[in-house]
Amino acid sequence: MGARRQGREAALQMLYQMDLADQSAEDVLRTYWTHLTHEAQQEAALAEDDEEEAPRTQEVQRFAEGLVRGFAEHRERIDETIRKVSHHWRLERMMRVDRNILRLATYELLERSDIPRRVTLNEAIELAKRFGAEGSPGFVNGVLDRIASDLGKE
Repeated sequence: MGARRQGREAALQMLYQMDLADQSAEDVLRTYWTHLTHEAQQEAALAEDDEEEAPRTQEVQRFAEGLVRGFAEHRERIDETIRKVSHHWRLERMMRVDRNILRLATYELLERSDIPRRVTLNEAIELAKRFGAEGSPGFVNGVLDRIASDLGKE
């Protein structure tokens, strides 16, 4: 699995935690990486250290933190963008996983011009398949496709 995909999964888990516990981005980042570091140390004690893994782990962490902090900085705009296109679904009534996948991908569409639209949509659909319910991929795809179209993203 690529570093960016791992970073998106980590960011989704952190956004979910922010949503669930109403915590700040910085609190969630600190808790997430502390817990993950503890688990990694336990695994390293059971296996040989892999020096090639360290740069990849840092890349995953940098990418995930950028997504989480970016979402936190632009949360109001992101949520409003989602609300505008989800006519029959109030943001607060969406499944928590779907809502946070949409938030993550909407942040990418709005603020990350270095990530192509197709990549953002494909990655969001994959997250929905992995973590969401049966109808999540179609729902996520529909909402994000409308957002991308409204933004003129090809």
